[in-house]
Amino acid sequence: MAISVFELFKIGIGPSSSHTVGPMRAALQFITGLKESGRLEQVAQVKAELYGSLGATGKGHGSDKAVILGLLGETPDLVDTDTIDARLTQVRSSKQISLLGEVTIPFVESDHLLLYKRQSLPHHPNGMRFSAYRASGDEIESKVYYSVGGGFVVNEDAVGADRIVPDTTPVAYPFKSAEQLLATCRDKSMSISQLMLENEKAWRPEEETRRGLLRIWQVMQECVKRGCEKEGTLPGGLKVSRRAAELFRKLSSQPEANLRDPLTTMDWVNLYALAVNEENAAGGRVVTAPTNGAAGIVPAVLHYYHRFVPGASDEGVMRFLLTAAAIGILYKENASISGAEVGCQGEVGVACSMAAGALAEVMGGTPEQVENAAEIGMEHNLGLTCDPIGGLVQVPCIERNAMGSIKAINAARMALRGNGHHFVSLDKVIKTMRETGADMKIKYKETARGGLAVNVIEC
Repeated sequence: MAISVFELFKIGIGPSSSHTVGPMRAALQFITGLKESGRLEQVAQVKAELYGSLGATGKGHGSDKAVILGLLGETPDLVDTDTIDARLTQVRSSKQISLLGEVTIPFVESDHLLLYKRQSLPHHPNGMRFSAYRASGDEIESKVYYSVGGGFVVNEDAVGADRIVPDTTPVAYPFKSAEQLLATCRDKSMSISQLMLENEKAWRPEEETRRGLLRIWQVMQECVKRGCEKEGTLPGGLKVSRRAAELFRKLSSQPEANLRDPLTTMDWVNLYALAVNEENAAGGRVVTAPTNGAAGIVPAVLHYYHRFVPGASDEGVMRFLLTAAAIGILYKENASISGAEVGCQGEVGVACSMAAGALAEVMGGTPEQVENAAEIGMEHNLGLTCDPIGGLVQVPCIERNAMGSIKAINAARMALRGNGHHFVSLDKVIKTMRETGADMKIKYKETARGGLAVNVIEC
């Protein structure tokens, strides 16, 4: 099975890749399938049922909104975020929905979009069932989907919590483990980013890959810019204030004074991460990197490289993203990037590992030092729980991205001071992360039924 860099980095909307982007893609797949089979005109009723973590925290994560948008025919990367609220209001007030903009049917959210907080489907915590019916009440189609993290969606045929739809495209340098990846790099005298770029040629010309990577970087920069400009309170009821705009003003107002504090760079990295994740929490456009809940870490560290590392260039940006994707593929293939499956170690932990390894490469690290940096980034996130207060991707998620970004930079610096030889391998830490996630109690895995999610409310 092969995974492209653009499967790890998807342009989408907040606040959650597994709870927003995934359900949106699943709803669109279901309705598109009906159209392609010539049965869309027969549909008189559609029902969407969300289970497990989707049911438990779907309201806070925007799963209900995502399903409606998907049924309307919208995609996460192209939907106009400025019109989302108006379109949702129109559906809810009219009690009608226009499937793919073509077939209008009755749609009452309390009857046709159901969230089951205490029920789960068998193969993954993020399960969904979509059903379509004729006017007579006869069922036309019913399909089950699983949102397995990072916006990846599988149907019931791809049984297994950690599987995605298989892509059998042959790539130049396949790898299933970090050990295999390093061996190929040594044998071919290649960097990890060079290996990834060669593999991407299996799907598209090199120049197209380069354009796509710079497009991802552009969206990341636009997201940081918006986050530094917008103020107010985040949606959802917790009344969390946006902080990035004020921090940006403070850091920009006295540039000379900032030179006296050698740790001011850390403040800027915090700013980049906060800006992205406040945008994500507000439902803005972000890049899943590898998930929305951890969407701020790779952009924050990449901004650090681009703005603070001497010699930074667009070529370095592309190498950064390619290296980060190679590391993300290892977690996707051998563990999980779903908070509902393994806790936040699978989201913030993986993003930290990806960013650490990528930074090590663009700062001149060998493949062995890159692997070391990635291992450090995860080793010190093992056991990290996913306990969002109110089921919202706000507390502790926003600050956690800032902490993960700083940790990634430190991991890269530690690895670059070494020679690549270290005690724990990346493969071993990935295996440990998967096993730790399996042992973790369900209440700490994106259900909002444990940890901060209950203790803060009780206080």
